Amino acid sequence: MSRYTGPSWKVSRRLGISLTGSGKELARRPYAPGQHGQSRRKLSEYGMQLREKQKLRMMYGMTERQFANTFKRAGKIREGKHGDNFMILLEQRLDNVVYRLGLATTRRQARQLVNHGHITVDGKRIDIPSYEVQPGQVISLRERSKNLQIVKDALEAVVGRAPFVSFDEDKMEGTLVRLPERDELDANIDESLIVEYYNKL
Repeated sequence: MSRYTGPSWKVSRRLGISLTGSGKELARRPYAPGQHGQSRRKLSEYGMQLREKQKLRMMYGMTERQFANTFKRAGKIREGKHGDNFMILLEQRLDNVVYRLGLATTRRQARQLVNHGHITVDGKRIDIPSYEVQPGQVISLRERSKNLQIVKDALEAVVGRAPFVSFDEDKMEGTLVRLPERDELDANIDESLIVEYYNKL
């Protein structure tokens, strides 16, 4: 499936959020790219909704169709708010769980690990980044992938992990312990604007 392969730093500056999580993109030039990047007009209500949607979509590296379909699925969940359920479904993606466990430094790197067949779920190799991980499932590396240098570097760089995942350094495997709460997820995202955006379509 097609995905964005252009310069991620420009997108980060346009949206005002660090897609890599390092913050380097915004450190030197914390404004939108281009000739008029520093003198942009105030966004309209629609512009704010669109930007919020693009921020979240680019964070998880999804196509518009994938993103919209996930949003529709979240609307069919009877319990909880639409926006909260949407965020939780995004967190259940296999590439995101691999990133949350610290096996990769970015979601883009985590997606590559999954695509290349390095990741197993309950002992079975899964190479679909959008695979929906359920609480209790064990995520690990294939035996021959446990010595990958990028994984070792990522694990060394881990400062802390989200409270809804657990990781065993010795076995090199982790688990999605439970579904996350909304306040444990990105505070820079206002999912209500995304709900408003899609409700207007």
